[in-house]
Amino acid sequence: MTSILNSVSSILSSRVNSAERLGALSLRNPVDFTRRRHGWSTSDSSGRRLVVRAAETETDKVKSQVPDKAPAGGSSINQLLGIKGAAQETNKWKIRLQLTKPVTWPPLVWGVVCGAAASGNFHWTPEDVAKSILCMLMSGPCLTGYTQTINDWYDRDIDAINEPYRPIPSGAISEQEVITQVWVLLLGGLGIAGILDVWAGHTTPTLFYLALGGSLLSYIYSAPPLKLKQNGWVGNFALGASYISLPWWAGQALFGTLTPDVVVLTLLYSIAGLGIAIVNDFKSVEGDRAMGLQSLPVAFGTEAAKWICVGAIDVTQLSVAGYLLASGKPYYALALLALIIPQIVFQFKYFLKDPVKYDVKYQASAQPFLVLGIFVTALASSH
Repeated sequence: MTSILNSVSSILSSRVNSAERLGALSLRNPVDFTRRRHGWSTSDSSGRRLVVRAAETETDKVKSQVPDKAPAGGSSINQLLGIKGAAQETNKWKIRLQLTKPVTWPPLVWGVVCGAAASGNFHWTPEDVAKSILCMLMSGPCLTGYTQTINDWYDRDIDAINEPYRPIPSGAISEQEVITQVWVLLLGGLGIAGILDVWAGHTTPTLFYLALGGSLLSYIYSAPPLKLKQNGWVGNFALGASYISLPWWAGQALFGTLTPDVVVLTLLYSIAGLGIAIVNDFKSVEGDRAMGLQSLPVAFGTEAAKWICVGAIDVTQLSVAGYLLASGKPYYALALLALIIPQIVFQFKYFLKDPVKYDVKYQASAQPFLVLGIFVTALASSH
């Protein structure tokens, strides 16, 4: 954790405002500067005058290539959820919430539910419900919020190209406020993990180790020098594992014991998470290419990447269905197959037609069936 603080702090301290003010100049002969419309006029103590004219293209013709304000008609709901199309906001607490991207919390919360179901030891008692809610708070608002905030920090240059009106590149929130938020969320998540370990009676702090490992994975995903997201394959698999495997493991470890077969099964499902992560890469191709990030749409082109995306999602789920069938659980396998079919239908209806235009519609239509499939697999694992 100390290394993370030092790395982040050094980046903050090295960031220099490109429009620094000139200090007083000490010259042998005092010089008087006068601003003119197309240049600067100077005169020294001897009365000589020199006019320095800027090129016409520098002062009058060069304009920003990107808007500095969010598109008109932005939604306040989108702002609170942290998604595109957000209205501009000045309230600092709303901006802080926006940085945590609440729209990304539900998969983590659902992962905890799946892990608790897979453990076979969850009971609808006030104590177990309270434990699960606290685990969801750790996985969603705290550690996912930490992940999204730190990702936005390290993506500020890309966002300056793709979405310059986002909170960090627009200056709506200061650097110190961002870094404070990162540490509050991180330490809050780790603290809750420790409390859950004590509550569950763990002799080994399993949940704390999972939270710490997930936090480190989030850091190297976004931050140099490793910056896993620069590689489309490694970065997206790491993202998929963070959203599917880690919360499942946390929920199962809280109420039961992690077993090798569950670890393998959830890592396999993380390949589907890789496909889901690719969906979000299509809208930022321009910025990724400009910053040298090898996302799959950049590396393979839009046409090939969209087939890689749906292939990762569908083949993974079909493989899990085959595993369940081979394990003597045919009804769970059939239920999973039934949930795969509508996903394929929506892929052809929306995503494969235009992954940029229909990305939101596709995810809203298809992903509920994906997460239900994960829950079916969790129930199968508990029997």
